[in-house]
Amino acid sequence: MSAKMDYKSAGVDIEAGNEAVRRMKQHVAKTHGSAVLTGLGSFGTLFSLKEALAGYSDPVLVQSTDGVGTKTKVTVMAGRYEALGRDLVAAVAGDIAVMGATPLTFLDYLGVHKVEPEIIEQIVKGMSEACADAGIALVGGETAEMPAVYSESELDVVGFVTGVVERSKLITGETITNDDVLYGVSSTGLHTNGWSLARKLFFEIGKYKIDDVPKELGGRSLADVLLEPHGNYVQPIRRALEAGIPIKGMAHITGGGVLENVPRILPQGLGAVVNRASWRPAPVFELMQRLGSIAQAEMFRTFNMGVGLVIVAPAGHEDALSRAMKPFHVWQVGEVSAGTKGVTLAGVVA
Repeated sequence: MSAKMDYKSAGVDIEAGNEAVRRMKQHVAKTHGSAVLTGLGSFGTLFSLKEALAGYSDPVLVQSTDGVGTKTKVTVMAGRYEALGRDLVAAVAGDIAVMGATPLTFLDYLGVHKVEPEIIEQIVKGMSEACADAGIALVGGETAEMPAVYSESELDVVGFVTGVVERSKLITGETITNDDVLYGVSSTGLHTNGWSLARKLFFEIGKYKIDDVPKELGGRSLADVLLEPHGNYVQPIRRALEAGIPIKGMAHITGGGVLENVPRILPQGLGAVVNRASWRPAPVFELMQRLGSIAQAEMFRTFNMGVGLVIVAPAGHEDALSRAMKPFHVWQVGEVSAGTKGVTLAGVVA
């Protein structure tokens, strides 16, 4: 006679899932305002648009999705999960904030080998705190335990954000001209891009352990440096727009680095010159470049190199942007130029 089977014997623990939801609720509820009509547990989330769209005459929904990717592997190595949630919110919310949108709601998908409620709580706590910082309602999500899909200790985390902007206030870059300036806004480490290469450089080529303290990093461990959360630019961007700074375009420096992301907002017939001498990237970037003998151009195509955003505006707005974008540092990183659409790194030997 065959043994009696149940879902838990196949690797899915419903009770652990219920405990994870119980732990999540206290954090998620802190992001809810009067527009959120349901809590966790309903089949779909309910969000009232009456308040959110008040004052808009031609509202446009702006949506984006992204994941944390290979950085999750380093998170598991370190056993520190809270930054994952912060990373996820900052990554997707930043993508729509640079178009002038106000993020309204955030949904997450979390796929795991095994539901461990305390780990799920850490991730969702980070998400909730980042959503609260940015004024976004974390309205729900999905946690899927799939031992046949994910190997032991593996997880994947993905986010979905929806925002709104008045059509006339969309920021697309179409009004950029060749006398405009590129303002760099500092990143907080690697953010969530370039991690396949970073992981190979540190743990395969460099043979480092996650808690090692390389002398190049100024006394900080690899875990501290690599797991620094993605900068959350939503509120600083909002302050800059409310201050009336004439921003014509913003590039969120994600996968593809400065070289691939800045051209996305440039009109045809315009390029950009980035003055590489205007800042020094954080030591972690210099260490990676040395470990892999990587060309400068490849570094700028793979990593953010210390620049989390590039804002395009007329000259003379550096001080106003510096005030609005605190705690991030702002400096003139280059200028728009007539010519082929693309980015030239001034003063850099490839």
